[in-house]
Amino acid sequence: MGWLYLSLAILFELSGTLCMKLSGGFQKLLPSILMFFFYILAFSSLTFALKKIEIGIAYAIWSGVGTALIGVIGILYFNESVNVLKIGSLLLVILGVVGLNASSLFR
Repeated sequence: MGWLYLSLAILFELSGTLCMKLSGGFQKLLPSILMFFFYILAFSSLTFALKKIEIGIAYAIWSGVGTALIGVIGILYFNESVNVLKIGSLLLVILGVVGLNASSLFR
């Protein structure tokens, strides 16, 4: 159940961040309200995930996967710049998350 909550936390965090972008700096009411709603759900889900998953692993996955996915979404849907350094950095974030997750195998 912890992994389900962590997956939901990532989904809600992505939604909150997208609403943050769409709010235009709090200029648009609905995305601004939804941003807070999604972040409350994200932190609540992460809290439940932490009952079953180690904090270092859960937080690394939550923040790393969220960062990588937002980077990809920014490139694909918001036409943000893309270069070799950005792609390499996103891959390193993913590699770091995989490494931290794999570290639990060596206890």
